[in-house]
Amino acid sequence: MSTVIEQPVEARLVAAAPRMPSIPATLRYDRRDPFAVVMTFPAPATLEGVEVGWTFSRELLISGMQGPEGQGDVRVRPYGYDRTVLEFHAPEGTAIVHVRSGEIRRFLAAAGELVPVGLEHLQLDLDHDLAELMRDAC
Repeated sequence: MSTVIEQPVEARLVAAAPRMPSIPATLRYDRRDPFAVVMTFPAPATLEGVEVGWTFSRELLISGMQGPEGQGDVRVRPYGYDRTVLEFHAPEGTAIVHVRSGEIRRFLAAAGELVPVGLEHLQLDLDHDLAELMRDAC
């Protein structure tokens, strides 16, 4: 059984121009980091010209589809009938993208099959992680 869910999504970049270009993005969920989701944008879609990934909580994505959530670098909120807005705040500026809510729901359903919400802690091996921290400290 796979430990990773990856799903391409079409993101629409909200810009000052009236046209909203589509950019490819990928949502990723890995059971080895069960509380996190990563949204990756390819190099041509970024200001730096390198692939950029934003890591945030699965809970933020789930809650943000119902109402505005987030106070830090990543914020999520519903928009209209079938869009979800994701805002990514960095010192260089803010990127705002719209993603079809149906795509996000499919991704979250697949992630939920891999690791059910509320059972993420069962994926963690705290003894192993603590041993690794102690080994690195010596």
